[in-house]
Amino acid sequence: MGKLHKIVYMPLDERPCNYQFPYLLAQGTGVRMARPPMEMMGLKKRPGDTDRLWAWLEEQTADADGAVIALDALLYGGIVPSRLHPMEEPQLRERLQKLRGLKERNPGLNIFAFQLIMRCPQYSSSDEEPDYYADWGRDIFRKGYIGHRSELGLAAPGELEELAKIDSRLPAGVLEDYLRRRSVNIGAIGYALRLAAEGVIDFMVIPQDDAALYGYTAKDQQKVRALISELDLELKTYMYPGADEVGCTLLARMVNESMNAVPLVYARLAATRGAWVTPLYEDRVLHESLKCQIMAAGGLMASSADEADLVLLVNTPGETMAEATVQEEPDWSDEVSRNIVELAEYGDYMLRRKGKPVAVADVAYANGADRKLLKLLKHKGLLFELAGYAGWNTSGNTLGTVIAQSFLYLRFGRTPQHLDFLGLRYAEDLCYCTVVRTKLNQGEVEAMGLSRFQLDGPRGKVARLVRERLADELRQRIDGSGGRVEITDCFMPWNRTFEAGLSVRYYPPDEEG
Repeated sequence: MGKLHKIVYMPLDERPCNYQFPYLLAQGTGVRMARPPMEMMGLKKRPGDTDRLWAWLEEQTADADGAVIALDALLYGGIVPSRLHPMEEPQLRERLQKLRGLKERNPGLNIFAFQLIMRCPQYSSSDEEPDYYADWGRDIFRKGYIGHRSELGLAAPGELEELAKIDSRLPAGVLEDYLRRRSVNIGAIGYALRLAAEGVIDFMVIPQDDAALYGYTAKDQQKVRALISELDLELKTYMYPGADEVGCTLLARMVNESMNAVPLVYARLAATRGAWVTPLYEDRVLHESLKCQIMAAGGLMASSADEADLVLLVNTPGETMAEATVQEEPDWSDEVSRNIVELAEYGDYMLRRKGKPVAVADVAYANGADRKLLKLLKHKGLLFELAGYAGWNTSGNTLGTVIAQSFLYLRFGRTPQHLDFLGLRYAEDLCYCTVVRTKLNQGEVEAMGLSRFQLDGPRGKVARLVRERLADELRQRIDGSGGRVEITDCFMPWNRTFEAGLSVRYYPPDEEG
């Protein structure tokens, strides 16, 4: 792959983490990134206009050097519609076949694609699942989980009794619909893998959103893994926990390949046992996912800091991972089974004494940043000296985002866009996810006559309240001698508290906004 001039990006859906993050990262590279107009994208359960998305993709890739493509957007209209659609395999194969035409019209086009294995949440909620999941979600998960364990001879007598009760009450039509869609989606992944084997797709990631060791998703992984092996695709198709970060990951990989660069990453962990923690919503220990995330972005792990291009400070849990909301009443293991002071001191030493680029993967908690770590980084004056930072949603989401940002930093340096993205991460991961959202979900939205799943619109009074509180939190927790962050826009993209759509601007300490 030669010098990049234009990359075409097909987002997984319209949320900022998918539609905006890769685009923002690309702005500091000098490479033009084209993405579909928002009007073509869907809205949560409403699918995007796949016909228009395909037409747009065909037009834009005609003169592009590379394309980063979320196949779920082109097949189903987005990540949530991939769990709701009525389509059958022939229709999906016909859509995937159009990828051949992209290469025929532009033989020099490099296609990096990703396609998800459908998740199976452990809880009953129809927020992002079929309507029947509100009543039967937990039973569907447990049937798959216990059934899988039973097949392996691992199910305990109590589990088998539970399975019998589930079978007696779970409507056959509900399970049939759910399993049919899983089967259709796996069939589509199989066809995409065959396109990779033919060279139509140059590199592919199959991320697993919300995974578990046993159950329907684990069994689907086995099927996909066997096909990857059969087609000899192990070196060009990776499968690991993640989802919403993959657009960033594949952007970084494309840039690295175009520059013939393979960044080496030395990971410094906050806890001795941190590498062996299995993060919430994932199916393997953290260290194995870390390897996959680094490789997928085009890098490799280094065995020492001396040989590394990047030092990655990984704020791991001490014993087990918990939600970020527990920081108000921390567990003893947060205090004695990890050492974030040493992590901050080591980062400061490597950056200022050794001149090594340093980034922070804040994965101590799920769904938010570590307040204490960010306080230490601020006191050390490191917040806006880092090569990257992330601490949002799942461990995989965080790892992929910070690794992608850091790899681009190694190539393009401390650009204004890089500093803005750091500011966005602090505003969203710490100030919103850990602080402001926690308070909203502790009864505040209900007191306003609303629900955390049904607010008063993307730009209603909740959005205005969030913007005001974020400004206060940024002043308290982030702004200082290293600069300050200003919120320039705030909305609630899916009309719920889980995510906020933010735009920010970083200002150096000597510059007024």
